[in-house]
Amino acid sequence: QVQLVESGGGSVQAGGSLRLSCAASGYNFRYGSMAWFRQVSEKEREGVASSRTGSTYYADSVKGRFTISQDNAKTTVYLQMNSLKPEDTAMYYCAASFAPIRGLASNAYRYWGQGTQVTVSS
Repeated sequence: QVQLVESGGGSVQAGGSLRLSCAASGYNFRYGSMAWFRQVSEKEREGVASSRTGSTYYADSVKGRFTISQDNAKTTVYLQMNSLKPEDTAMYYCAASFAPIRGLASNAYRYWGQGTQVTVSS
């Protein structure tokens, strides 16, 4: 059973940085995709960034500030978040798929982590 475990969330002031990590237990996504989504309360889950071999995708709202990366084994995905803004405050979820996904459609991802909270204060 695939399990995704996120870590690295927390509270930071605007302009600060955080690095999120998501580790997949016992599986690699070498030929698939791993991604980050975020959700505020009952609002729709928003795609933040995704990665597959040779391609990365970013939401316009985070381009130039966030960077997604994976380890060589393709079992862990990271999200480096710089120049954080209060509007980045959300629960951040890691997602993964054994199939390569183009873009940030949440319904394309089968596996999800439990989420890690990011809070940015002004």
